[in-house]
Amino acid sequence: MPGTWEVRLSGSGGQGLILAGIILAEAAIIDGQNVVQTQSYGPAARGGASKAEVIISPEEIDYPKVERPDVFLGLNQESVLKYMTGCKENGLAIVDSGLVNHVPPSKARVYSLPITETARKQVGRELVANVVALGALSALSNMVSKESVTTALLRRVPKGTEDMNRKALELGFGLAEQALSAVVGEN
Repeated sequence: MPGTWEVRLSGSGGQGLILAGIILAEAAIIDGQNVVQTQSYGPAARGGASKAEVIISPEEIDYPKVERPDVFLGLNQESVLKYMTGCKENGLAIVDSGLVNHVPPSKARVYSLPITETARKQVGRELVANVVALGALSALSNMVSKESVTTALLRRVPKGTEDMNRKALELGFGLAEQALSAVVGEN
């Protein structure tokens, strides 16, 4: 785990990335880290590009904006083109393979994962794609523990949706494990 993580989560309004950022920030707090979480919306709350940024550090955080993300998540084409620039070399970029057709050149390690498809086919609700993505992101980066992200998730989701959201998170963990084993298989 590096000292400080700069994370940018992006997609369209309504995909739940602000909530995912809040859950990630809360998970880091549970793990004993300092956190700053910010968000911005595009011209339309639903449909416009939106982003949530999270900075996680064991030290005091002096500047609340992500300058060069260590970890980037893009859940649609527009947000990838708009917000992926500046990823750190050897950083981590995760994009939704079903919604992103073009990934701009990057020095980050890029994982194209079927995030929305997994939510739709294995949970039955595209609505939880943000949670699938959060599971994949946390497992690929190891910036927060699986236990803390699970706890934070269950504190934040509406009553009656805990089982569906826990399943979505675990499916995200599984996507990360498959992606990592594929990389190991290539070497």
